[in-house]
Amino acid sequence: MLTKFETKSNRVKGLSFHSKRPWILASLHSGVIQLWDYRMGTLIDRFDEHDGPVRGVHFHKSQPLFVSGGDDYKIKVWNYKTHRCLFTLLGHLDYIRTVQFHDEYPWIVSASDDQTIRIWNWQSRTCISVLTGHNHYVMCASFHPKEDLIVSASLDQTVRVWDIGALRKKTVSPADDILRLSQMNTDLFGGVDAVVKYVLEGHDRGVNWASFHPNLPLIVSGADDRQVKLWRMNDTKAWEVDTLRGHMNNVSCVMFHAKQDIIVSNSEDKSIRIWDATKRTAIQTFRREHDRFWILSAHPEMNLLAAGHDSGMIVFKLERERPAFSVTGDCLYYVKDRFLRFYEFSHQKDNQVVPIRRPGSVSLNQGPRTLSFSPTENAVLICSDADGGTYELYNVPKDNVGRADVVQDAKKGGGGSAVFVARNRFAVLDKSTNQALVKNLKNEIVKKSPLPIATDAIFYAGTGNLLCRAEDKVVIFDLQQRLILGELQVPAVKYIVWSSDMETVALLSKHVIVIANKKLVHRCTLHETIRVKSGAWDESGVFIYTTLNHIKYCLPNGDNGIIRTLDVPIYLTKVSGSSVYCLDRDGKNRVITIDATEYIFKLALLRKKYDHVMSMIKNSQLCGQAVIAYLQQKGFPEVALHFVKDERTRFNLALESGNIQIAVASAKEIDEKDHWYRLGIEALRQGNTSIVEYAYQRTKNFERLSFLYLVTGNKEKLSKMLRIAEMKNDVMGQFHNAMYLGDIQERVKILENAGHLHLAYITASTHGLIETAERLAAELGDDIPVIPKEKTHSLLLPPAPLLNGGDWPLLRVMRGIFEGGLDNASRPGYEDVEEEASGADWGDEDLDIVDVERVIQNGDADAEVDDVEANEENGGWELEDLELPPEAVTPSAAGNTRASVFVAPTQGMSVSQIWIQKSSLAGEHAAAGNFDTAMRLLNRQLGINNFSPLKQIFMELYTGSHTYLPAFAAAPVISIAVEKGWTESTSPNVRSPPSLVFKFSQLDEKLKAAYRATTEGKFPEALRLFLNILHIIPIIVVDSRREVDEVKELIEIAKEYVLGLKIEVKRKETKDDVIRQQELAAYFTNCKLQKVHTRLVLTSAMTICFKGGNYATATHFARMLLESSPTDAQAKKARQVLQACGDKRDAHQLNYDYRNPFVVCGATFVPIYRGQKDVSCPYCGARFIPSIQGKLCTVCEIAVVGADASGLLCSPTQMR
Repeated sequence: MLTKFETKSNRVKGLSFHSKRPWILASLHSGVIQLWDYRMGTLIDRFDEHDGPVRGVHFHKSQPLFVSGGDDYKIKVWNYKTHRCLFTLLGHLDYIRTVQFHDEYPWIVSASDDQTIRIWNWQSRTCISVLTGHNHYVMCASFHPKEDLIVSASLDQTVRVWDIGALRKKTVSPADDILRLSQMNTDLFGGVDAVVKYVLEGHDRGVNWASFHPNLPLIVSGADDRQVKLWRMNDTKAWEVDTLRGHMNNVSCVMFHAKQDIIVSNSEDKSIRIWDATKRTAIQTFRREHDRFWILSAHPEMNLLAAGHDSGMIVFKLERERPAFSVTGDCLYYVKDRFLRFYEFSHQKDNQVVPIRRPGSVSLNQGPRTLSFSPTENAVLICSDADGGTYELYNVPKDNVGRADVVQDAKKGGGGSAVFVARNRFAVLDKSTNQALVKNLKNEIVKKSPLPIATDAIFYAGTGNLLCRAEDKVVIFDLQQRLILGELQVPAVKYIVWSSDMETVALLSKHVIVIANKKLVHRCTLHETIRVKSGAWDESGVFIYTTLNHIKYCLPNGDNGIIRTLDVPIYLTKVSGSSVYCLDRDGKNRVITIDATEYIFKLALLRKKYDHVMSMIKNSQLCGQAVIAYLQQKGFPEVALHFVKDERTRFNLALESGNIQIAVASAKEIDEKDHWYRLGIEALRQGNTSIVEYAYQRTKNFERLSFLYLVTGNKEKLSKMLRIAEMKNDVMGQFHNAMYLGDIQERVKILENAGHLHLAYITASTHGLIETAERLAAELGDDIPVIPKEKTHSLLLPPAPLLNGGDWPLLRVMRGIFEGGLDNASRPGYEDVEEEASGADWGDEDLDIVDVERVIQNGDADAEVDDVEANEENGGWELEDLELPPEAVTPSAAGNTRASVFVAPTQGMSVSQIWIQKSSLAGEHAAAGNFDTAMRLLNRQLGINNFSPLKQIFMELYTGSHTYLPAFAAAPVISIAVEKGWTESTSPNVRSPPSLVFKFSQLDEKLKAAYRATTEGKFPEALRLFLNILHIIPIIVVDSRREVDEVKELIEIAKEYVLGLKIEVKRKETKDDVIRQQELAAYFTNCKLQKVHTRLVLTSAMTICFKGGNYATATHFARMLLESSPTDAQAKKARQVLQACGDKRDAHQLNYDYRNPFVVCGATFVPIYRGQKDVSCPYCGARFIPSIQGKLCTVCEIAVVGADASGLLCSPTQMR
């Protein structure tokens, strides 16, 4: 039995396969109907309107309907598309056992414990016939697949066959009036629609099931007498043919297999039995340990069966359907219907070659499993599982291809598997000794080779080599030298496929494909949710494979995708161009045409065959979000640009690929402030100031424009900005522009006009404008500001620009491989250029790059008149002076114009970046300045969501792990990362982790300080210290496993103290409520504290409860205090309390039961007793009542209660 799918549920009483989709309905004893996808292994839907067990369920053959019948006497018809019950048919007076749709007519047949069978019309929703005659429960009833018959089985020990021909004639409208009249007479005077044709008697007990053969006039039945009986019928009578004995308990269900000549039955003896229908003997038995079987169902079109039992159901196959085949060059040898066949791919010819011996045993799965062919010797090895593994060696006669009438006496032998390893040698696996026996074509052992691993199958791996498979790995073994050539860990491999050049191998498991080279060096792994069936290599090195319902591809780098969907599983034999050759489950050769454009395009990109990519882009119909996303992901946004028409997407892709021209064009179309702003940033990054200027003009961002003109030294345009600010009456803008220009008189004038006479006077006198200063002094009179004499003053003047305007060589934007062909191709009106580009050899075409020799150094928009001709000739800027603020003409991008002037050196990787490359420790990420990844790590590991308490800690970590070195005045300060344990002898290429300012040893000091504050009763101070410990721990890094345990212990200690101290602070705030005060004091005693603190807490609780009149509770605390080695004063006080309380009871009922173990909720401060539901903080472990789930932990104040978290990671040793 090959189990394909299994469910765990309540007892399954009814099953039905869908005829087209991979679905199965299971009706349960609990009243639920489940709809499963057995291919994906998922529950699609559940229907639960029945009251009580549902014993019968059935899919309609063509409509989106199914019918169910249950112990509530109701038959319900459902539409699975709308997920609802359409209507209910009422009429039966007892449990309904089975229901079934007719394939052709709108009928449902139902069998019931009310001793009747009813036929219903589901279109008119009425009962059209009642079949009476059984005198006990009717256990099942079903239509004949082709004739107008119904078979029923009953506990009255009979099987009845009913003729419903009259009912069919009545349903099919009568042709003439006479017939219609006789029809009316029958209706009026009680004609019979259904009559008993045969009553089959022979069972000694009640019959549970009976079913028709799909084609032959046979019936099979199963009963409580533990027997399966076979009956034959003709037009006049029916008789018993044979009895199949073997079940040890009541037979629940029995049926003929649709595709094979066998009978399948199951029983309450916890077994499924398979019987040969012709020889009428038992073939095989499958048992379950604890579950009785109740129902069987066969797929109407596929070779699948399902069985329902006490705790679920199984979907299974009896025999493997994959044909044994072997591909050699242009030929395929395969086994079909006991014949070895030969298929030629080029001519698509199919011939029978030799007949193959049938296996002697009758059990299942004894057919050929694998096939190996030696082309030089024309010999074929066929392996099967018969007798624990056997092989047969056949010689294929060259002359008698096609006749195939001579039965050869094949050479046979036993062995797990057998494959050719050389021209005239084959290896056989001897599992008992774990050896490979090398034999010649006379079937004589030539050599024995012990295998290096416990092998359960061998495969061909090149001449003289074997690929040995164990449970979890494969090895390639050289039989001659007895050496292991390669080894790879891989889940149980079922099939292997070598590429034609034997350089690459695909290892196929149930849900995994591993691709490796001939030495088993791993290349990539693919995981599939649906079972992998077969695979073949195409000529370009792409692996094409099939799952149950798809043909897919896998590129050499592991990228994969779907080529097309499949209706039925197929087995690939060869892939040639867009043709896929395959065998189906019936052993027929099929050729499927596929569209290979997508994977060939991706392969060309991967192999950098850009000419191929270009021609595909221009000529093929490639498009869609998937291709665009793939190109973007693989770093080809400039190619993706070609496929996109949406301006926003074009803009984003253009920015990503650094294509300023297209970005400007798209920004113009979109014309939104945000897009112009982003364009400005990218242009500035490329040093393309004219585009930056244009973008700022479009958004009227005058402050940025002024600053841009300052850094480019464009004083002329700065003067214009000053005039604009004046026109707009923007005083600050005027002042800034005057300051950027170094125009002192303008600044004084602005300050004077704004009424700041004091500032105007100081500015004038400082900068030596004596006349203006005197005039202002006269206006100010006695209120002249005093300028300190002893202090030296510096003038606020900007440095004079060395270069005026132009782009600066910040980044060299390389011209993309595709730009020549694609920039223009994507826009209309560029046909000629496109033709030219495709003909040009890349790199030599005209790149519109300015001739540097002939252009002045700055390449400015306002170029010198002398250079205008040179610019025009070489396709230069062609920019006019931009008048502000009106919107100007778009300049052309000049990202490439300086390419040969200056190339900035490529930046190396900073140490802080190296720190975070392989680290999962949040502390190291924070030290490197990567706060966002540190926060993400803490969120994933500890569920931390509130980072405000950690902000200062992060800042200290970052600044503490770097030191700063001033170089010279105008240069920025150089930041140097401080590494842990650095010495002068350390190699500069080896980087140590960061040196962290927070160390675990410091937390010991903090803990002692917190203990001290607790002892002294400074609770707010102690609480602050313990919380600080909890906030530092997430970024601590320790070196050993022992220290990791200590860190976890410290979290537990801090958590207990924080909880206890918060309870105590809360108690002190609760002045009015005496009972709540006593409860909180009692809860504080439950926290795990140091002994000295436990004694103090017990003393406090004892005192509070005694004063509150709760003497019994006070007594309990007094006893606990005496047991905790108290000081003399504490012991004396406790004895006094015990004496005073005596046997007095509590005056108030407290929510505190010391006999029942509990933890205290960190938010509500109420006890959560053992057995009650709770949620916990993923970081500190504090416990809370379920309603706090999803809120911030009130103990550690940083993590979210109940969040998913992987756990504390604070040491590199945890990652090894």
